[in-house]
Amino acid sequence: MTDVVRPREDTRARIVEVAAQLLREQGPTAVTTRGVAHGAGVQAPTIYRLFGDKDGLLEAVAEHALADFTSVKASVVETAAAQGVDPLVDLRAGWDTQIAFGLENPDLFRLLNDPARFASSPAAAAGLQVLRARVHRIAEAGRLRVSEQRAVGLIQAAGVGSVQTMLAPPAGQRDAGLADEAYEAVLRQILVDAPPREEGDGAAAIVAFRAVAPQLEVLTAAERALLLDWLDRAIAGSA
Repeated sequence: MTDVVRPREDTRARIVEVAAQLLREQGPTAVTTRGVAHGAGVQAPTIYRLFGDKDGLLEAVAEHALADFTSVKASVVETAAAQGVDPLVDLRAGWDTQIAFGLENPDLFRLLNDPARFASSPAAAAGLQVLRARVHRIAEAGRLRVSEQRAVGLIQAAGVGSVQTMLAPPAGQRDAGLADEAYEAVLRQILVDAPPREEGDGAAAIVAFRAVAPQLEVLTAAERALLLDWLDRAIAGSA
């Protein structure tokens, strides 16, 4: 069984790699069944059998590319946490990487951010989890004034919107500072100026406590659930 499955997996991977290269270099119109089959050294029916149609192939390309990109981001976040890198420095690095990826891979970026595809993509879910991990570190540091969920949503919306806006005009006419300004605007909405002290920002202190509350093993599961519900309501009321 393994000997039969392995060639099928190798063929599928080769087809996806060829389609991804055509997409990067020539755009979606170049990803034809005939062109991909020729580049991968297979017959066109093989593509239909493995992917169903061109849309299925493009979906596989998007998932493959996002999975690779996300795995790199996840390892960077893990390293940053282990080395005690400032969570805001780590967040900015992730933002810059995401913006650069979108501008360098416009067709792939549009595929990846198709709402219908994003909602059902395991790789997209993994990428979102990387952003959540970055935001969680900021919450633990006492720098977040809004809920982690709201912060993630604002950062994600600003990142996708910035790339889409910058991709609209020709490359030479793009506003190079737009993404930086959008990032700073989001930070002004989600951060306090400094870690809260006794006289500091109460909302940030609540958010910081919310970040660590699920780890309070001294409480029962029911007690933790009740505490989290109180904290979530307190955060929502202070927004």
